[in-house]
Formats: sequence, C-alpha cells, structure tokens
Amino acid sequence: MSEQAAYRPGELEAEAQAADNRSRWMLALPAVVIITLAAAGPLMVMVVYSFLTPGDYGNVVWKFSLEGWMNTLVQRDIFDDTLIWADAHLSIFWRSFSLSLITTVLTLIFGVPTAWFIATQPPGKREFWLFLITVPFWTNLLVRTIAIQELLRSEGVINLVLLKLGIIDAPIQMMFTNFAIGFGMTYVYLPLMVLPVYAAVDKLDFRLVEAAHDLYAGRWTAFRRVILPLIKPGIIAGSILVFIPSLGAYVTPRVLGGGKNLMFGNLIELQFGQGRNWPLGAALSLMLMAAVMIALMWYVRVTSREQSDG
Repeated sequence: MSEQAAYRPGELEAEAQAADNRSRWMLALPAVVIITLAAAGPLMVMVVYSFLTPGDYGNVVWKFSLEGWMNTLVQRDIFDDTLIWADAHLSIFWRSFSLSLITTVLTLIFGVPTAWFIATQPPGKREFWLFLITVPFWTNLLVRTIAIQELLRSEGVINLVLLKLGIIDAPIQMMFTNFAIGFGMTYVYLPLMVLPVYAAVDKLDFRLVEAAHDLYAGRWTAFRRVILPLIKPGIIAGSILVFIPSLGAYVTPRVLGGGKNLMFGNLIELQFGQGRNWPLGAALSLMLMAAVMIALMWYVRVTSREQSDG
C-alpha cells in the first residue's frame, strides 16, 4: 500500500498532463480541420490531377497517365513521336531560378545597409523608419507593379531624367525584359529582407564590435569575423523570405515581362488557362512546392545547426 501511495502523485501529474493535452487538441481541432480542408484538400486534388490524362478542352480524363510529369522536362516530337527536351520549360525554369537568385542578392545588398542604418538610429526614430519600410505593404501588389512600370517605360521617369541630363540620345527599352522583372521583384520583396536583418542587428551586442576594434581589427575584418556571424540567422531568414515568393511570382513578371518573359508561376497559370493541360499544370505546381520545401528544410537544418553550436 505504501509503494502505491508513493507513485500516486506521479500518476496524478501524468493524468493532469494528459487532460491538458486533450484540452489543447480540442481547442486546436477547428484550426486543424480548416487547414486540412483548405490546404491539404486542394493539394491532394493537384496530386491526383498530375497522374491523369488531359481533356480536350481543359479539365481531366479519369485515366492514369504519367504524361503530366514527363512533359515537365521532355515532350514528344510532333513528327516521329520521339522524346525531346522541353526547351521552353527548361528556359523558364532557369529564368525563374536565376531571377529569384538575383533578386535575393540585390535585396541583400540593399537590405543589409538599410537594416543597419535603422538599427543604429536612436530608439525614438527607429519606429519612423520601420514605418516607411512597411508602407508599401499597404498598397496592392498590382498597383505597386504598375507604378514600377511608369518608371521603366520608354516615356517613364528614368528615361526622361536620362534624356534631360544628356546621358542618352534615345529612350532605353527596359520594359518587357528580364531587367524589368528583376527590378520590380527587388522593389517588391526588399522589405522582406530588411525586417529580419533589422531584427538580427537590433539584438547585436555592439560591445563585441568595439572589442574587435580594440584588438586592431579593421572595419572589414570586424564585419566579417564579428558582425556577419551574429546577424547570419537574419540574413538566412530574409533570403528564404525573398527567394521563395520570387520563385513563384506571377503578377510582377506578368506585368513587367509583358507575357514574353514567363516565369514558373506564369507557366503554371498558362497550363490551367490557354494550354488546357491541367495534369501538366498540377505537376508543375507540385514541382514548385517541392522546391519551396527543399529551401525551407535547408533553412531549418542550418538554423538548427547554428543553435546546437551555440
């Protein structure tokens, strides 16, 4: 009897913990159901559609086929039915990846100095600068993209200024090019780089920087050996936040690219629209999601290693 009584408090604590876990799950159940129906449900539809046969006028024919997945990289020749590389898709894949990477690098180049400037301001002024950074989010993405179009077009602000200064003799064709898409995405996603880097710089102990200078470290050495390792989690987070939406961007490439410089998101929309090849569109969507998951898993792995190393 005494041994049973000794274990009684532990059993009561375990039962209380189990009851608390059940109540937490019950509270989270509505959100889990909504997420399952709103996210997992459409995702399963895409998985099923990717293994079906395309219909003649859109939709799908309920007949198993791997053509959707195969057509992401290869296509059948219209004359002898042999398989050849889908050059158009591969060029779009490369354009999407390269422009997303360039956008990430440019936002990093402009975002880190901006975040450093904000974080080193007096506390009373930081809110004002952060407010200016977040103002673009108050405006619809399409409106912001059209505003960029007014800057880049042949009669836009940039060309008019260059003509007035005598730097150029004729307007430069910037619209409907990769430059226009990269310029637009850099502007659109710059705040997503500034905010995480600012959070990292704001927590930086500047006494470490002073100690580095006391040990005769130059500015570049102090930045490379002290500042950069400490703000690296913010840089990685900002890079992920910029790279992932850039990879699937639709509005900005559609408006600034003019339908000629397609990216991954535009290619997916084309298959569900004019292409009327829903299995191919579903397969491309799943490929994009897989790329995003790989990037997120890499980020989690890097941050976990950083935390385990202290």
